Amino acid sequence: MLELDALVKRYPQGDGEPIIAVDGVSMAVAEGELVALYGPSGSGKTTLLMMIAALLAPDSGVVSLNGREVSSLPPREAARYRMHELGFVRQSFELIPGASALDNAALKLLGKSLSTRAARRRVVPMLRRLGLETRLEHRAEQLSMGERQRVMIARALSTDPTLVLADEPTGNLDSERGGEVLDLLSGLCRERGAAVLLVTHDPEATAYADRVLTLRDGRLSAGQSNPSLSSTSSL
Repeated sequence: MLELDALVKRYPQGDGEPIIAVDGVSMAVAEGELVALYGPSGSGKTTLLMMIAALLAPDSGVVSLNGREVSSLPPREAARYRMHELGFVRQSFELIPGASALDNAALKLLGKSLSTRAARRRVVPMLRRLGLETRLEHRAEQLSMGERQRVMIARALSTDPTLVLADEPTGNLDSERGGEVLDLLSGLCRERGAAVLLVTHDPEATAYADRVLTLRDGRLSAGQSNPSLSSTSSL
């Protein structure tokens, strides 16, 4: 489903040598597979996700989803790709101030021309699954950091995406809520046939993956099957 072929991304550094953030990365994630990309901060994980999301152009190499190259899409097509095919759980919180948790979670569905009522109805089960059933009508600024992150996760998954990119999705959650989120992501992967790429520096999070890849200094190590794969719950 997702294929990366020899991706390279460099960042200029004044008059010095450029920093190579991603150095010739090739990998694939199959339909219904959850792959964990493990590595320390600064290893190039987020840069790699930005290129997969068509938010950052590679210096060389190709990103393909279902046989279609997405690494060189024009802006309008790239936005359509992110709207319809991609669920991106980012580290930053892009919530609308003054809007409720429910409306923030439904935002992507509104972009697909659903009515407000239909969009809100569709995201309620996801928000409840994420432990936000008593916070649905609370405004974004009334939510804790962990609650805001769970709203972002609900938004990303609301459109039943083909590919889910999750950049440290449990970074602001306690262990119990973090486990619930990882259950949700792995359940989506296996039950809906989505490909999931989970970026993390938490060794415990890798237990939910089919394979674990290690990225260090922009270079990828060979992937291995995960013998400690956890059982997952249904959505």
